Amino acid sequence: MFSAIPNVLAAALLFALPLAAQIPAADPKVEPEVLALQLRPLQKDQVTQVADAWLALLAAKNQQISEDEISLRNPQAPGREQVRTDLTAAREAQAGLVTRLNTVLLALRARGGETDAYDKYVVASTGVTIDATDVTGTLQLVRDWVTSKEGGIKLGLNVLKFLATLLAFRVLAAILSGLARRTMARMRRTTELLRDFFVNTVRKLTSLIGIVVAVEQLGIDIGPFIAAIGAAGFVIGFALQGTLSNFAAGIMILIYRPYDIGEVVTVAGTTGKVDEMTLVSTTLRLPDNQTVVVPNNSIWGDVITNITGQTTRRVDMVFGCSYGDDLQKVQALLEEIARQHPKVLAEPAPVVKVHQLADSSVNFVVRPWANTADYWDVFWDVTRTVKQRFDEAGISIPFPQRDVHVHQATA
Repeated sequence: MFSAIPNVLAAALLFALPLAAQIPAADPKVEPEVLALQLRPLQKDQVTQVADAWLALLAAKNQQISEDEISLRNPQAPGREQVRTDLTAAREAQAGLVTRLNTVLLALRARGGETDAYDKYVVASTGVTIDATDVTGTLQLVRDWVTSKEGGIKLGLNVLKFLATLLAFRVLAAILSGLARRTMARMRRTTELLRDFFVNTVRKLTSLIGIVVAVEQLGIDIGPFIAAIGAAGFVIGFALQGTLSNFAAGIMILIYRPYDIGEVVTVAGTTGKVDEMTLVSTTLRLPDNQTVVVPNNSIWGDVITNITGQTTRRVDMVFGCSYGDDLQKVQALLEEIARQHPKVLAEPAPVVKVHQLADSSVNFVVRPWANTADYWDVFWDVTRTVKQRFDEAGISIPFPQRDVHVHQATA
Protein backbone atom coordinates (compact mmCIF):
# COMPACT_ATOMS: atom_id res chain seq x y z
CA MET A 1 0.00 0.00 0.00
CA PHE A 2 2.82 2.39 0.92
CA SER A 3 4.55 1.75 -2.42
CA ALA A 4 1.72 3.54 -4.22
CA ILE A 5 2.21 6.78 -2.25
CA PRO A 6 5.16 8.09 -4.37
CA ASN A 7 3.15 7.55 -7.55
CA VAL A 8 0.17 9.43 -6.09
CA LEU A 9 2.39 12.32 -5.01
CA ALA A 10 4.03 12.46 -8.42
CA ALA A 11 0.65 12.60 -10.13
CA ALA A 12 -0.53 15.37 -7.77
CA LEU A 13 2.61 17.41 -8.46
CA LEU A 14 2.20 16.87 -12.19
CA PHE A 15 -1.33 18.35 -12.14
CA ALA A 16 -0.30 21.13 -9.75
CA LEU A 17 2.49 22.43 -12.03
CA PRO A 18 1.36 24.82 -14.77
CA LEU A 19 1.65 23.65 -18.33
CA ALA A 20 4.62 25.12 -20.20
CA ALA A 21 3.53 27.71 -22.73
CA GLN A 22 4.11 26.59 -26.31
CA ILE A 23 6.44 28.84 -28.30
CA PRO A 24 4.70 29.83 -31.55
CA ALA A 25 6.50 29.21 -34.82
CA ALA A 26 7.59 32.19 -36.94
CA ASP A 27 4.86 31.96 -39.57
CA PRO A 28 4.84 34.99 -41.96
CA LYS A 29 1.12 34.40 -42.63
CA VAL A 30 0.04 34.89 -39.02
CA GLU A 31 -1.86 38.09 -38.30
CA PRO A 32 -0.15 40.55 -35.89
CA GLU A 33 -3.18 40.49 -33.58
CA VAL A 34 -3.09 36.70 -33.40
CA LEU A 35 0.67 36.77 -32.81
CA ALA A 36 0.19 39.18 -29.89
CA LEU A 37 -2.29 36.75 -28.32
CA GLN A 38 0.15 33.86 -28.82
CA LEU A 39 2.88 35.82 -27.03
CA ARG A 40 0.76 36.69 -24.00
CA PRO A 41 1.53 33.56 -21.87
CA LEU A 42 5.24 33.46 -22.74
CA GLN A 43 8.06 34.46 -20.38
CA LYS A 44 10.90 36.80 -21.28
CA ASP A 45 13.33 34.07 -22.41
CA GLN A 46 10.65 32.46 -24.56
CA VAL A 47 9.74 35.77 -26.18
CA THR A 48 13.44 36.31 -26.88
CA GLN A 49 13.52 33.00 -28.76
CA VAL A 50 10.53 34.08 -30.83
CA ALA A 51 12.22 37.42 -31.58
CA ASP A 52 15.35 35.62 -32.76
CA ALA A 53 13.28 33.43 -35.06
CA TRP A 54 11.55 36.42 -36.68
CA LEU A 55 14.87 38.24 -36.91
CA ALA A 56 16.31 35.28 -38.81
CA LEU A 57 13.40 35.38 -41.29
CA LEU A 58 13.89 39.12 -41.75
CA ALA A 59 17.62 38.66 -42.33
CA ALA A 60 16.95 36.03 -45.01
CA LYS A 61 14.47 38.28 -46.73
CA ASN A 62 16.94 41.19 -46.56
CA GLN A 63 19.53 38.96 -48.25
CA GLN A 64 17.11 38.24 -51.11
CA ILE A 65 16.33 41.96 -51.51
CA SER A 66 20.03 42.82 -51.61
CA GLU A 67 20.69 40.23 -54.33
CA ASP A 68 17.76 41.52 -56.41
CA GLU A 69 18.96 45.13 -56.07
CA ILE A 70 22.45 44.08 -57.16
CA SER A 71 21.02 42.36 -60.22
CA LEU A 72 19.10 45.52 -61.18
CA ARG A 73 22.32 47.52 -61.10
CA ASN A 74 23.40 45.76 -64.32
CA PRO A 75 21.40 47.22 -67.24
CA GLN A 76 22.48 44.30 -69.47
CA ALA A 77 21.31 41.59 -67.10
CA PRO A 78 18.54 39.39 -68.57
CA GLY A 79 15.15 39.10 -66.90
CA ARG A 80 15.20 42.54 -65.28
CA GLU A 81 11.41 42.82 -65.28
CA GLN A 82 11.04 39.54 -63.44
CA VAL A 83 13.70 40.60 -60.95
CA ARG A 84 11.87 43.86 -60.38
CA THR A 85 8.62 41.95 -59.80
CA ASP A 86 10.35 39.61 -57.36
CA LEU A 87 11.88 42.63 -55.60
CA THR A 88 8.46 44.21 -55.14
CA ALA A 89 7.08 41.01 -53.64
CA ALA A 90 10.14 40.70 -51.40
CA ARG A 91 9.75 44.25 -50.12
CA GLU A 92 6.10 43.62 -49.32
CA ALA A 93 7.06 40.46 -47.45
CA GLN A 94 9.81 42.41 -45.67
CA ALA A 95 7.29 45.01 -44.45
CA GLY A 96 5.09 42.22 -43.10
CA LEU A 97 8.03 40.65 -41.28
CA VAL A 98 8.97 44.02 -39.74
CA THR A 99 5.39 44.48 -38.49
CA ARG A 100 5.36 41.08 -36.84
CA LEU A 101 8.85 41.50 -35.41
CA ASN A 102 7.79 44.81 -33.89
CA THR A 103 4.84 43.03 -32.29
CA VAL A 104 7.25 40.56 -30.70
CA LEU A 105 9.63 43.34 -29.60
CA LEU A 106 6.75 45.17 -27.95
CA ALA A 107 5.97 42.06 -25.90
CA LEU A 108 9.66 41.65 -25.08
CA ARG A 109 9.96 45.25 -23.83
CA ALA A 110 6.87 44.74 -21.67
CA ARG A 111 8.70 41.88 -19.93
CA GLY A 112 11.86 43.91 -19.32
CA GLY A 113 13.86 42.55 -22.24
CA GLU A 114 16.48 44.52 -24.20
CA THR A 115 15.43 45.35 -27.75
CA ASP A 116 18.02 47.94 -28.81
CA ALA A 117 19.97 45.53 -31.00
CA TYR A 118 16.80 44.36 -32.75
CA ASP A 119 15.57 47.93 -33.31
CA LYS A 120 18.90 49.07 -34.74
CA TYR A 121 19.01 46.13 -37.15
CA VAL A 122 15.47 46.85 -38.39
CA VAL A 123 16.33 50.50 -39.02
CA ALA A 124 19.64 49.75 -40.69
CA SER A 125 18.49 46.89 -42.92
CA THR A 126 15.09 47.98 -44.18
CA GLY A 127 16.01 51.18 -45.98
CA VAL A 128 15.07 51.55 -49.64
CA THR A 129 17.90 52.25 -52.06
CA ILE A 130 16.87 54.35 -55.07
CA ASP A 131 18.92 54.50 -58.24
CA ALA A 132 18.53 58.04 -59.57
CA THR A 133 19.65 56.98 -63.05
CA ASP A 134 16.91 54.38 -63.38
CA VAL A 135 13.82 56.57 -63.68
CA THR A 136 11.61 53.71 -64.81
CA GLY A 137 12.69 51.54 -61.91
CA THR A 138 12.14 54.37 -59.43
CA LEU A 139 8.63 55.05 -60.69
CA GLN A 140 7.89 51.35 -60.61
CA LEU A 141 9.19 51.18 -57.06
CA VAL A 142 6.92 54.03 -55.96
CA ARG A 143 3.96 52.49 -57.81
CA ASP A 144 4.56 49.12 -56.21
CA TRP A 145 4.81 50.67 -52.75
CA VAL A 146 1.55 52.57 -53.20
CA THR A 147 -0.32 49.42 -54.28
CA SER A 148 1.37 47.17 -51.72
CA LYS A 149 -0.74 45.73 -48.92
CA GLU A 150 2.07 46.39 -46.46
CA GLY A 151 2.90 49.80 -47.92
CA GLY A 152 0.62 52.47 -49.34
CA ILE A 153 -2.61 50.53 -48.87
CA LYS A 154 -1.81 49.85 -45.24
CA LEU A 155 -0.82 53.46 -44.64
CA GLY A 156 -4.00 54.71 -46.31
CA LEU A 157 -6.14 52.40 -44.21
CA ASN A 158 -4.35 53.53 -41.07
CA VAL A 159 -4.95 57.18 -41.94
CA LEU A 160 -8.63 56.46 -42.52
CA LYS A 161 -8.79 54.67 -39.16
CA PHE A 162 -7.06 57.65 -37.56
CA LEU A 163 -9.55 60.15 -38.96
CA ALA A 164 -12.54 57.91 -38.23
CA THR A 165 -11.39 57.42 -34.63
CA LEU A 166 -10.98 61.18 -34.11
CA LEU A 167 -14.44 61.82 -35.53
CA ALA A 168 -16.03 59.06 -33.46
CA PHE A 169 -14.48 60.30 -30.21
CA ARG A 170 -15.45 63.88 -31.03
CA VAL A 171 -19.08 62.79 -31.34
CA LEU A 172 -18.70 60.68 -28.19
CA ALA A 173 -17.24 63.66 -26.30
CA ALA A 174 -20.23 65.81 -27.30
CA ILE A 175 -22.67 63.09 -26.19
CA LEU A 176 -20.95 62.45 -22.86
CA SER A 177 -20.57 66.15 -22.07
CA GLY A 178 -24.28 66.65 -22.82
CA LEU A 179 -25.19 63.78 -20.49
CA ALA A 180 -22.88 65.21 -17.82
CA ARG A 181 -24.47 68.65 -18.16
CA ARG A 182 -28.00 67.26 -17.80
CA THR A 183 -26.94 65.12 -14.84
CA MET A 184 -25.29 68.03 -13.04
CA ALA A 185 -28.29 70.27 -13.75
CA ARG A 186 -30.46 67.89 -11.72
CA MET A 187 -28.16 68.24 -8.71
CA ARG A 188 -29.42 71.40 -7.03
CA ARG A 189 -26.57 71.72 -4.53
CA THR A 190 -23.90 72.05 -7.21
CA THR A 191 -22.69 75.47 -8.33
CA GLU A 192 -22.44 76.63 -11.91
CA LEU A 193 -18.66 76.61 -11.55
CA LEU A 194 -18.62 72.95 -10.56
CA ARG A 195 -21.02 72.04 -13.37
CA ASP A 196 -18.87 73.77 -15.98
CA PHE A 197 -15.70 72.19 -14.60
CA PHE A 198 -17.19 68.68 -14.63
CA VAL A 199 -18.61 69.04 -18.14
CA ASN A 200 -15.35 70.45 -19.55
CA THR A 201 -13.35 67.70 -17.83
CA VAL A 202 -15.52 64.98 -19.39
CA ARG A 203 -15.22 66.56 -22.84
CA LYS A 204 -11.45 67.11 -22.71
CA LEU A 205 -10.69 63.73 -21.15
CA THR A 206 -12.73 61.93 -23.82
CA SER A 207 -10.99 63.91 -26.56
CA LEU A 208 -7.57 63.10 -25.10
CA ILE A 209 -8.35 59.39 -25.00
CA GLY A 210 -9.56 59.66 -28.59
CA ILE A 211 -6.27 61.24 -29.71
CA VAL A 212 -4.26 58.48 -28.02
CA VAL A 213 -6.41 55.74 -29.59
CA ALA A 214 -6.27 57.46 -33.00
CA VAL A 215 -2.47 57.73 -32.92
CA GLU A 216 -2.29 54.04 -32.11
CA GLN A 217 -4.32 53.34 -35.27
CA LEU A 218 -1.39 54.71 -37.30
CA GLY A 219 0.72 51.82 -36.04
CA ILE A 220 2.75 54.02 -33.68
CA ASP A 221 3.81 52.52 -30.37
CA ILE A 222 2.43 54.96 -27.79
CA GLY A 223 3.97 53.19 -24.78
CA PRO A 224 7.22 55.20 -24.75
CA PHE A 225 5.25 58.35 -25.51
CA ILE A 226 3.01 57.86 -22.46
CA ALA A 227 6.05 57.11 -20.31
CA ALA A 228 7.71 60.30 -21.53
CA ILE A 229 4.56 62.28 -20.72
CA GLY A 230 4.62 60.87 -17.19
CA ALA A 231 8.25 61.84 -16.65
CA ALA A 232 7.69 65.29 -18.14
CA GLY A 233 4.62 65.74 -15.95
CA PHE A 234 6.69 65.08 -12.83
CA VAL A 235 9.32 67.64 -13.85
CA ILE A 236 6.74 70.24 -14.86
CA GLY A 237 4.75 69.68 -11.67
CA PHE A 238 7.86 70.23 -9.57
CA ALA A 239 8.66 73.43 -11.47
CA LEU A 240 5.10 74.78 -11.26
CA GLN A 241 4.37 74.28 -7.59
CA GLY A 242 2.68 77.67 -7.31
CA THR A 243 0.38 76.93 -10.22
CA LEU A 244 -0.49 73.52 -8.79
CA SER A 245 -1.34 75.12 -5.44
CA ASN A 246 -3.73 77.44 -7.30
CA PHE A 247 -5.15 74.35 -9.03
CA ALA A 248 -5.72 72.59 -5.70
CA ALA A 249 -7.33 75.73 -4.26
CA GLY A 250 -9.61 75.90 -7.31
CA ILE A 251 -10.73 72.33 -6.67
CA MET A 252 -11.52 73.18 -3.03
CA ILE A 253 -13.51 76.24 -4.10
CA LEU A 254 -15.54 74.11 -6.53
CA ILE A 255 -16.27 71.52 -3.86
CA TYR A 256 -17.16 73.78 -0.92
CA ARG A 257 -18.90 76.48 -3.05
CA PRO A 258 -18.17 79.68 -1.08
CA TYR A 259 -19.38 81.71 -4.08
CA ASP A 260 -20.71 81.33 -7.60
CA ILE A 261 -20.55 83.24 -10.88
CA GLY A 262 -22.53 86.48 -10.74
CA GLU A 263 -22.20 86.95 -6.96
CA VAL A 264 -20.43 89.91 -5.34
CA VAL A 265 -17.60 88.84 -3.04
CA THR A 266 -14.66 90.22 -1.12
CA VAL A 267 -11.60 88.01 -1.61
CA ALA A 268 -7.93 88.76 -1.03
CA GLY A 269 -8.85 92.33 -0.10
CA THR A 270 -10.74 92.95 -3.37
CA THR A 271 -14.50 93.42 -3.74
CA GLY A 272 -16.17 92.72 -7.06
CA LYS A 273 -18.60 90.60 -9.04
CA VAL A 274 -17.43 87.10 -10.04
CA ASP A 275 -17.22 87.07 -13.83
CA GLU A 276 -15.25 83.89 -14.44
CA MET A 277 -13.39 81.18 -12.61
CA THR A 278 -10.84 78.62 -13.73
CA LEU A 279 -8.88 76.09 -11.71
CA VAL A 280 -6.05 78.61 -11.43
CA SER A 281 -7.68 82.01 -10.89
CA THR A 282 -10.93 83.91 -10.34
CA THR A 283 -11.82 86.98 -12.42
CA LEU A 284 -13.65 89.82 -10.65
CA ARG A 285 -15.30 92.88 -12.17
CA LEU A 286 -15.04 95.90 -9.90
CA PRO A 287 -17.86 98.47 -9.50
CA ASP A 288 -15.96 100.86 -11.80
CA ASN A 289 -15.79 98.11 -14.47
CA GLN A 290 -12.15 97.21 -13.92
CA THR A 291 -11.19 93.54 -14.30
CA VAL A 292 -9.08 91.92 -11.58
CA VAL A 293 -7.67 88.38 -11.77
CA VAL A 294 -7.04 86.88 -8.32
CA PRO A 295 -5.06 83.59 -7.90
CA ASN A 296 -7.15 80.91 -6.24
CA ASN A 297 -4.41 80.21 -3.71
CA SER A 298 -4.72 83.77 -2.40
CA ILE A 299 -8.49 83.37 -2.16
CA TRP A 300 -8.61 80.02 -0.36
CA GLY A 301 -5.87 81.02 2.08
CA ASP A 302 -7.72 84.16 3.17
CA VAL A 303 -11.15 85.24 4.41
CA ILE A 304 -13.94 84.96 1.81
CA THR A 305 -16.92 87.30 2.19
CA ASN A 306 -19.91 86.56 -0.03
CA ILE A 307 -21.82 89.84 -0.05
CA THR A 308 -24.74 88.62 -2.18
CA GLY A 309 -24.78 85.05 -0.93
CA GLN A 310 -28.07 85.58 0.94
CA THR A 311 -31.36 86.90 -0.38
CA THR A 312 -31.80 89.50 2.42
CA ARG A 313 -29.32 91.80 4.14
CA ARG A 314 -29.29 94.19 7.09
CA VAL A 315 -28.48 97.85 6.40
CA ASP A 316 -26.38 99.36 9.22
CA MET A 317 -26.51 103.15 9.61
CA VAL A 318 -25.56 105.58 12.37
CA PHE A 319 -27.14 109.05 12.86
CA GLY A 320 -26.32 111.59 15.57
CA CYS A 321 -28.20 114.42 17.28
CA SER A 322 -27.08 117.05 19.74
CA TYR A 323 -27.20 116.54 23.51
CA GLY A 324 -29.89 119.19 23.74
CA ASP A 325 -32.41 117.40 21.47
CA ASP A 326 -35.34 115.28 22.71
CA LEU A 327 -34.19 111.66 22.40
CA GLN A 328 -37.74 110.24 22.32
CA LYS A 329 -38.64 112.55 19.45
CA VAL A 330 -35.48 111.63 17.53
CA GLN A 331 -36.07 107.89 18.00
CA ALA A 332 -39.71 108.10 16.92
CA LEU A 333 -38.73 110.06 13.81
CA LEU A 334 -36.04 107.53 12.84
CA GLU A 335 -38.44 104.60 13.36
CA GLU A 336 -41.01 106.30 11.16
CA ILE A 337 -38.48 106.91 8.38
CA ALA A 338 -37.30 103.27 8.46
CA ARG A 339 -40.83 101.81 8.44
CA GLN A 340 -42.16 104.02 5.65
CA HIS A 341 -39.47 103.21 3.08
CA PRO A 342 -41.07 100.92 0.46
CA LYS A 343 -38.03 98.66 0.14
CA VAL A 344 -37.54 98.05 3.86
CA LEU A 345 -38.81 94.62 4.95
CA ALA A 346 -41.45 94.39 7.66
CA GLU A 347 -39.83 91.21 9.01
CA PRO A 348 -37.36 91.36 10.62
CA ALA A 349 -38.52 94.70 12.00
CA PRO A 350 -36.12 97.66 11.83
CA VAL A 351 -34.05 98.32 14.95
CA VAL A 352 -33.55 101.92 16.20
CA LYS A 353 -31.61 102.34 19.45
CA VAL A 354 -29.42 104.84 21.26
CA HIS A 355 -26.00 103.45 20.52
CA GLN A 356 -23.30 105.80 21.75
CA LEU A 357 -22.74 108.99 23.76
CA ALA A 358 -20.03 110.43 21.58
CA ASP A 359 -17.87 113.51 22.10
CA SER A 360 -20.14 115.84 20.14
CA SER A 361 -23.39 113.91 19.62
CA VAL A 362 -25.76 111.22 20.79
CA ASN A 363 -25.59 108.47 18.14
CA PHE A 364 -28.51 106.24 17.12
CA VAL A 365 -28.12 102.98 15.18
CA VAL A 366 -30.75 102.40 12.49
CA ARG A 367 -30.79 98.81 11.20
CA PRO A 368 -33.55 97.99 8.70
CA TRP A 369 -33.61 94.80 6.59
CA ALA A 370 -33.92 94.76 2.79
CA ASN A 371 -33.47 92.46 -0.16
CA THR A 372 -29.82 92.17 -1.10
CA ALA A 373 -30.45 93.82 -4.47
CA ASP A 374 -32.06 96.83 -2.68
CA TYR A 375 -29.27 97.39 -0.14
CA TRP A 376 -27.80 100.57 -1.54
CA ASP A 377 -31.18 102.05 -2.48
CA VAL A 378 -32.28 101.76 1.15
CA PHE A 379 -28.97 103.08 2.47
CA TRP A 380 -28.93 106.17 0.26
CA ASP A 381 -32.67 106.95 0.49
CA VAL A 382 -32.82 106.68 4.29
CA THR A 383 -29.70 108.83 4.72
CA ARG A 384 -31.16 111.57 2.54
CA THR A 385 -34.56 111.39 4.23
CA VAL A 386 -33.05 111.62 7.72
CA LYS A 387 -31.25 114.86 6.82
CA GLN A 388 -34.43 116.39 5.38
CA ARG A 389 -36.70 115.35 8.27
CA PHE A 390 -34.18 116.45 10.91
CA ASP A 391 -34.08 119.92 9.31
CA GLU A 392 -37.89 120.08 9.23
CA ALA A 393 -38.17 119.00 12.88
CA GLY A 394 -35.44 121.34 14.08
CA ILE A 395 -33.18 118.50 15.15
CA SER A 396 -29.55 119.43 14.79
CA ILE A 397 -26.80 117.22 13.52
CA PRO A 398 -23.87 118.66 15.48
CA PHE A 399 -20.44 119.27 14.14
CA PRO A 400 -17.46 118.06 16.16
CA GLN A 401 -17.08 120.43 19.11
CA ARG A 402 -14.33 121.20 21.54
CA ASP A 403 -14.58 123.38 24.66
CA VAL A 404 -11.56 125.64 25.23
CA HIS A 405 -11.05 127.10 28.70
CA VAL A 406 -8.70 130.11 28.96
CA HIS A 407 -7.01 130.82 32.26
CA GLN A 408 -5.24 134.13 32.77
CA ALA A 409 -2.11 133.74 34.79
CA THR A 410 -0.79 136.51 37.07
CA ALA A 411 2.53 138.15 36.29
